Amino acid sequence: MSFRLQPAAPARPNRCQLFGPGSRPAIFEKMATSAADVINLDLEDSVAPDDKPQARRNIIEAINDIDWGVKHLSVRINGLDTPFWYRDVVEVLEAAGDRIDQIMIPKVGCASDVYAVDALATAVERAKGRTKPVSLEVIIETAAGIAHVEEIAASSPRLQAMSLGAADFAASMGMQTTGIGGTQEDYYMVREGRKFWSDPWHWAQTAIVAACRTHGVLPVDGPFGDFSDDEGFIAQAKRSATLGMVGKWAIHPKQVALANEVFTPSEARLTEAREILAAMAEAQRTGAGAAVYKGRLVDIASVRQAEVIVRQAEMIAGG
Repeated sequence: MSFRLQPAAPARPNRCQLFGPGSRPAIFEKMATSAADVINLDLEDSVAPDDKPQARRNIIEAINDIDWGVKHLSVRINGLDTPFWYRDVVEVLEAAGDRIDQIMIPKVGCASDVYAVDALATAVERAKGRTKPVSLEVIIETAAGIAHVEEIAASSPRLQAMSLGAADFAASMGMQTTGIGGTQEDYYMVREGRKFWSDPWHWAQTAIVAACRTHGVLPVDGPFGDFSDDEGFIAQAKRSATLGMVGKWAIHPKQVALANEVFTPSEARLTEAREILAAMAEAQRTGAGAAVYKGRLVDIASVRQAEVIVRQAEMIAGG
């Protein structure tokens, strides 16, 4: 272990982030009563340019008037290359109450992008006397973003989460695909005449997880576009969870339950983790440095793995 310990990520459930356009206020109440841990009210891609001013007003009203319970409430602003983003930050923070938890910044390409939003949010908070600092989440969805992913992860003490936006990421990288997440038809290898499909997002997800874990940020998988394909969503979510991501976006309400199921440790996995911890505790009591659990060797590294699962389950149960 390095002398410089990795800071812990925020201890809050983030299994599913449910998105809804700011231009559709009729769905906000249903979002508030959903099982999603995080609500993302959107001002960016899902809102037409002419509708953005009204969408801002809709979101401000919803933040102030709707009971969001214990959900982490986030607003996705427009990109910093647009004329909309500064008004998104200023109007929402000036007019919405303290119930807003987070601002999501899309298409972040470098640490300076985060600094710009941080500086503007700080100015508004000081001017309005806001006592609750708003947190930030960034989306990695450009070639520049993945190239600078570690500096972005270290960019601001406000930063709590980082997501992969597969569609814009694919476009920025020049990938020949129109799919949003999941396996891609032409991304395969052939052995003995059979096709084997690989995961084109694996390397980017791994880079995001490593940067996030280094700097105490929650790594989150982004959207899965085909909301009629539950099996594909679950497969993508399980790959993401195995790599260390804590949750996934839902662009349709039916995906909320799927994400929650995948990113909540199962009873079987939790039982196994606790049994490993018990086996190692007994080994240490007798002076052994390792133990045998169900025919396999477990040691201190196994304890750290098991503790991750137990802590995650306890956090979700407590949230």
